[in-house]
Amino acid sequence: GFSGLEWTVKSSRAEVGPGPNLFSDSPDNAWVDAQGRLHLRITYRGGRWRCAEVVAEASFGYGTYRFHLDSSVDDLGPGAVLGLFTWSDDPVDHNREIDIEFSRWGSMYGHNAQYVVQPEARANIHRFAQARQRQSLHGFRWEAGRVSFESQAGGESAGPTSWTTSSGIPSPGGANVR
Repeated sequence: GFSGLEWTVKSSRAEVGPGPNLFSDSPDNAWVDAQGRLHLRITYRGGRWRCAEVVAEASFGYGTYRFHLDSSVDDLGPGAVLGLFTWSDDPVDHNREIDIEFSRWGSMYGHNAQYVVQPEARANIHRFAQARQRQSLHGFRWEAGRVSFESQAGGESAGPTSWTTSSGIPSPGGANVR
């Protein structure tokens, strides 16, 4: 377990979503260290890139989701994405997907973070620049008819980023945090 929860490490033999990507459950890709911190890594083996994803076995529905990061996310390569999100395999309500994402989306310039309530539409997305900080806290509160996001980077110079939307909010129903 990690963070007091039971998790499944995603694995695939062929490319699957999100991405599509090849996922690996190898300890080279996903592990918990002696301090209880989860590590996720993209590796290159056998001529192919392999990603990491962990899926909470429990479904929580409405509530507050918090992610404490202990590494900088502002310098990911242009093809990498760190997604902190909820997902249900049921296509109802766009798979109940609520995202905090860090990426360069193919470019080394511009915003490197976004909050999204799927489907990604103008009213459902807020892009921002995540400051270079080793430690940061990110989260959202999912309520009936509303999702409120907030990110706080460590250090005195980095103030919080927040955004609230009431557009297209999914109902709970089997979504897992990933």
